[in-house]
Amino acid sequence: MDLSFLPTVNASLNGAAMILLIAGRVLIRKRRVEAHRAAMLGAFGLSCLFLALYVTHKVWRGFEHTAFEAAGAAKLAYLVILFSHLVLAMAVPVLAIAMIRLALTRRLETHRRLAKLAWPIWMYVSATGVVIYLMLYHLNPGAP
Repeated sequence: MDLSFLPTVNASLNGAAMILLIAGRVLIRKRRVEAHRAAMLGAFGLSCLFLALYVTHKVWRGFEHTAFEAAGAAKLAYLVILFSHLVLAMAVPVLAIAMIRLALTRRLETHRRLAKLAWPIWMYVSATGVVIYLMLYHLNPGAP
């Protein structure tokens, strides 16, 4: 079975999660709590689907990675983005689950305080996921 389409699907899932994260922030500022909840749970669902498909793709490829073949400043930029993305991506599931739990248990002040940290991290990880995809599959001199 050919799963080479999954990086494109995964980038799309990251982009869609980013849109829902922005929508969720706009909605809560307008005090549309139910719509905010739906947007944020949608972003969480898309992020979970991304993770499942990302792992599926990695297993399918035998954990082989796609090398970024550029040199100089482009390579450095890629590595900085990749490193920061990977480090922060490890925090997103923990932060997202904590935020959902706080909201569902009506600990809203703690939820709001955590959101000031978690939302920008989740946004950054989603956005850099798309950037990494573009760099690896569309801007990479050695693109597959």
